[in-house]
Amino acid sequence: MFTRLKEMLTIRSVRYKLMVASIACILVPAACTMLIYNSLTQAAVKKQAISNASDSLLLLNGNITNLLKRMLSVANYVQLNPEMNAYFKMLASGNAPEGQNDFYRQFTDKNRVIEQLDSLSLMALGEHYFVTVLLTDGSYFMNYSISEYNPLELKSEKWFESLKGLNGYNSFWTDTTPTVFRTLKMDSPYQVSVVRTLRLDNKELYGYVVVTMLEKQLNQLFDRLNEQVEYMIVNSEDQIISDVNPKKIGTKLPYLQQFKEGATSAIMPINGENFLITKQDVNLGPTGWKLVSLQPYQQAILDISTIFNNVFLLQIGSFFVFLILLLLLLRTFTQPLMQLGKTAKMVQLGNLSVRSGIRGQDEIGRLGYSFDQMLDKVKDMIAEVSDTQARKRKAELAMLQAQISPHFLFNVLNSIRMKVMRRGDPESATMIGSLSKLLRMSISHEQDEISLHEETDLVSHYVDLMNMRQKEETAYVIDIPSEAFLIQVPRFFLQPLVENALIHGLNRGAGLITIRAQMEKDHLVLTVEDNGAGMDADKLGTLRRKIARGETVKASVDRVGGGFSGIGLLNVVERMKMTFGDQFQMDVQSELGQGTSIRMIIPKREESPYV
Repeated sequence: MFTRLKEMLTIRSVRYKLMVASIACILVPAACTMLIYNSLTQAAVKKQAISNASDSLLLLNGNITNLLKRMLSVANYVQLNPEMNAYFKMLASGNAPEGQNDFYRQFTDKNRVIEQLDSLSLMALGEHYFVTVLLTDGSYFMNYSISEYNPLELKSEKWFESLKGLNGYNSFWTDTTPTVFRTLKMDSPYQVSVVRTLRLDNKELYGYVVVTMLEKQLNQLFDRLNEQVEYMIVNSEDQIISDVNPKKIGTKLPYLQQFKEGATSAIMPINGENFLITKQDVNLGPTGWKLVSLQPYQQAILDISTIFNNVFLLQIGSFFVFLILLLLLLRTFTQPLMQLGKTAKMVQLGNLSVRSGIRGQDEIGRLGYSFDQMLDKVKDMIAEVSDTQARKRKAELAMLQAQISPHFLFNVLNSIRMKVMRRGDPESATMIGSLSKLLRMSISHEQDEISLHEETDLVSHYVDLMNMRQKEETAYVIDIPSEAFLIQVPRFFLQPLVENALIHGLNRGAGLITIRAQMEKDHLVLTVEDNGAGMDADKLGTLRRKIARGETVKASVDRVGGGFSGIGLLNVVERMKMTFGDQFQMDVQSELGQGTSIRMIIPKREESPYV
């Protein structure tokens, strides 16, 4: 089962291997990139969300700080106005004028103070502040009606007694307290106040300046921002002192205690949902107030995540587009390889006439061209081998035909030799014996190759027979080292050369035929020489060209002068080439009147005994 599954999963096509490798090389880095991208994106989204929340909070903090600082500006105006302070000090010291004229002056001075307090709303850039000046002698001035609130009730506030230790320009900020103005309680149930003290030059306390603002004026700033974000102001004890929802004012915000030391933001679960909580100090001196924002984390990262998700989807889309493009390109690039594979399969089935037809300047094009050329050469070689085999069979047939007659003659001559011996003619018997031995060697060996020793014996008998036929004897010298005699050579390759030397070179007359051999490292040099008539340059050139071209020679055409075998010189070259290949070489040297020398280089073979 496992083996079958493994075979099914095994990819045998180069095209699909390239495609799988390409997809793997793209998918693995892409997957790693996406994982890293996702990790970095989450960190970047979180960082950007915190940054956006901090920036929004910073903007809101600036508006709130400006609003509260304008309250301080109003207090500063009252505290630093010399005319109003002179009047207040006069009243506090008990030196107020009396009498009818003084009463009118007192009335006009009081109205002027009240008018100045009323004008402070213009200083506050349209914000409405309630300003109260309460002197220690019980007199008071304010920019609102006594029916709204009696300033003397300030003395009953819990924080009032702590104002005695307030000096100079130090301010006391009350936390959010219930609204004291009767007609405004319903619309804005809470208010915020800042208090300054009025002191004489000797630091004696003679009055208080109280600037009050409705808490609604603060939370109206919250409504101008993102509705999905809840903004609030908390005091140093993490109690909410300003919120859009009045019910939360006075309650404690527990999440700030979970912040890490020095951290200004955190992501915390609230009622099963993660919230991004950010805080900033309100820059009003040592009040300990903090501006806090609560926003659902998913809502905080929505816009940023949308951008990253769109980029991610664009990357995924681009990846698949380029992947498909890559697969199409790989299919196009590997199409010649597929065609080459189909051609090779058809050749394997025996169709040698098919060609790939692939051409081009790249490696595949050159491979297709080389493959087609190889098929052409294989076809030519098969034809050449077939022709060579046919010629070899013809040569063997010629050898067989040459053996048939000697076989018959051998039996006849053997009988004649016995009769001649009985009649007392030894010379004729010797001649018949040599002929008989020559014929026996020609028909007793069915193998194509014999030892060089046997070949030289055959040539010796042939020369002896020829000398008995001729008027003048031809001398015959064999100069061959003993180790060369064991070399395997084709049968009857020397006899045609000696025959040519006797008939054409020495013209059947007296002369010398020498056979020499020299052992070299990887070949045997064998030379057949005669001191006969030789040949002119034209005949020598013609013969050399025929040898170089390896012309096929028919036995019937090559028979010369009634020689013994009639195989001929060119037939020897052809047989030696068939046996030893192109490594066999033959060179003919001859000069007119100087004789002829045939030099042969026979390569060594591994099966040869002398290797």
